[in-house]
Amino acid sequence: MDKNVIPVVLFLCITFGISYAIKLLVGARVRIKMLQASESKELIESIVRGEEHLGRMTSLRWGLLLLTEGLGFGVVQWAGWTTITPGVVAVLIGAAGLGSLLYFLIAQRLK
Repeated sequence: MDKNVIPVVLFLCITFGISYAIKLLVGARVRIKMLQASESKELIESIVRGEEHLGRMTSLRWGLLLLTEGLGFGVVQWAGWTTITPGVVAVLIGAAGLGSLLYFLIAQRLK
């Protein structure tokens, strides 16, 4: 492995970690300010329910994408393909597309 890759990956990990921490802090600050400004209990409950629903839908999306990608890799293994060819790439991209379509259909039924 090239020794120049390690510093680049470390820099990217630290950068994304810091930006994610900032995103979390800003989001929490906005929620606190919104809750302090609002006296409506219904508004607060709807915000909490909305965030909870969003979290469940995000988990559903990633679960379906990882499941279909796993199936795609299983098809590649089962077919005995050992090199990266356009067919292998097509199977993996198709699996991701199938996962996204399944998520869309399930999300529409859950609404």
